[in-house]
Amino acid sequence: MAFGLVVPISAVQAAAKTEAPKADTAQVLLAQVRQRVQDAPVVRGQFTQRKTVQGFKQPLQSSGDFVVARGKGIAWQIRQPFASTLIVKPDSLMSRGADGSVAMQMKAQDEPVLRTINAMLFAVMAADLVQLDQYFEVSGQVRGSSWKLHLVPRDALLAQWLQAVDLSGQQFVQEVQLQEARGDRSQIFIENPAAEQALRTQDTSLFE
Repeated sequence: MAFGLVVPISAVQAAAKTEAPKADTAQVLLAQVRQRVQDAPVVRGQFTQRKTVQGFKQPLQSSGDFVVARGKGIAWQIRQPFASTLIVKPDSLMSRGADGSVAMQMKAQDEPVLRTINAMLFAVMAADLVQLDQYFEVSGQVRGSSWKLHLVPRDALLAQWLQAVDLSGQQFVQEVQLQEARGDRSQIFIENPAAEQALRTQDTSLFE
């Protein structure tokens, strides 16, 4: 916020007139997508991620399994090229090696922006449209049973890390593209997504 900056009333009124149709359009779009996306407490499947990093000629590729559990978070179990597990919870981010040892851990109380990023990741993977609308300016299109969304961060802290997100899917999210502010780009391809009503016994410990 720039203190002392005076905006003419006419400019505010004009902005309000132009913003209202955009907001209405976004709400209609999200309502259409909501009709197509399956709402479930747990979604699991496989993924392949291709990450293009500035300074590297070839993209980095990994693959494995994922579980998205409402109210708990996301577990990424990477199988290739090296086994590891990344747990994204509302208040923390943790990486474990193949032997179960903690390789990295961050808590939201120490990194306040982490809570926003984790909430955003969950909203993206779960296609939580209410949360998406909270964190992003939304545009896109719906054709038949398919949909695409283009998301631009509203939050200034989030925008320092993330430039835009593109989602596409049908009943489930099928592809996620993350364009980072520094130029790196990630593509996540979702395979065999399935809805379940509860976590499986072997997955419960991931979120403890």
